[in-house]
Amino acid sequence: MPDEEWERFLRESVAGTADAPEEPSARAREVARRLSEEPARPEAWRSYSPARPKRRTGWYAVGLLVVLALLAVAVAPDRVTGWFGGGGGAGGPLAAESERPDQPPPGSAALRATPDEPFRGSPAERWASGTAGISVPTARATGWMSTAQVKGALERTLDFLDASNLEPGVLRGEHPDKAIALINPHQRDVQDFLAAAFRTPGGKNDPLLLFSRFDPSHTRPVGDVVRTRGRMTYREGELGALQVTADVTFVYPVAPAADSDEAGRTIVRRELVLNWDDPAEVVTEPGTFSLVSYTADTTNGGCENVSGYLTPSFGAGRPDAGADGGPEVDPYDRSTSMADRMKTADEGCGTATRS
Repeated sequence: MPDEEWERFLRESVAGTADAPEEPSARAREVARRLSEEPARPEAWRSYSPARPKRRTGWYAVGLLVVLALLAVAVAPDRVTGWFGGGGGAGGPLAAESERPDQPPPGSAALRATPDEPFRGSPAERWASGTAGISVPTARATGWMSTAQVKGALERTLDFLDASNLEPGVLRGEHPDKAIALINPHQRDVQDFLAAAFRTPGGKNDPLLLFSRFDPSHTRPVGDVVRTRGRMTYREGELGALQVTADVTFVYPVAPAADSDEAGRTIVRRELVLNWDDPAEVVTEPGTFSLVSYTADTTNGGCENVSGYLTPSFGAGRPDAGADGGPEVDPYDRSTSMADRMKTADEGCGTATRS
């Protein structure tokens, strides 16, 4: 090492460098020790302290209420909708009818139909339209049919209800060819009935027992919407057949054929029982069913009408409640079986308590 470097090293060792860390003095070490041993001082009252997050227990309560409400709707949808004034007027669409209700729909203001609001003041305001208002059960293997075959039979039964009671051409009085094509052509008594019903309609041969038809010279539809409510059920019938029962109420908005500001409603409730027969047991054709029974109850369609057409009354021609002395009937009451309803019909022409 050169002499000048050695001399600089000795000087810096004695004086120290500018950036070398200094050892704390004895006083500084004593102050630090005392501070570490003293308790913490209280926080000043104006000083800031971050708030701890609060527990949001309120949301748990809201979630529990929502779960309970959904459970109530799933278990008893019709009863829950009744809490909010169900049955007509205000409110959303009713849930599908899965079983026969235990009471008639609630009453509402007595409002007559208008061309702009043909269903106002009636329970049908909240019913579905067309086949959407007919509840179809889940298919399962029954009788001679597999699950897939039962599903297809239920769909074709729905097709028949559509073609016989909702098809616009049929409602205008046209021949129901599509519907008749679904009926077993080898069922001789039914085929004879159908031929006579459209050739010479009458009391025993009345096409209205199966089909909804209006005479276009007398009645025209209001709009193209028909409201419906009903359901299908099925079981194993004779000889292993799949027996399907359809119980459906149709509400038709109508008006006089001539230009008029009037409007009304014709209401038809039908019960149809049919068999999808095992071709190994019964002579039939693929895709067709055999009729077992069929009944119809009509409101504002013409009392003791044998014309083959539904003939609603309008304005002054509409009867007052109880005017003819017959039984009063609520056409929207689906809590009564069709068998009991037809017993009342046997007493003569009744009067609807609402339209």
